[in-house]
Amino acid sequence: MKTAAILAAAFAGLSLGGCIQVRAPDKPIEINLNVKVQQEVVVRLQRDAQDLIQNNPELFPQ
Repeated sequence: MKTAAILAAAFAGLSLGGCIQVRAPDKPIEINLNVKVQQEVVVRLQRDAQDLIQNNPELFPQ
């Protein structure tokens, strides 16, 4: 029974050999990484401004 299963699997593998093709694409693969980093910059500037105000309260009276 095991032999028949192994032969069936081998035959199925051989019959699919011509159907699967692996080729390199004609054009280069393009990965578009348009990521907005605006939020990170704004947060950094906000933190820097808060640190500046806290460390120098005489410069920014309330």
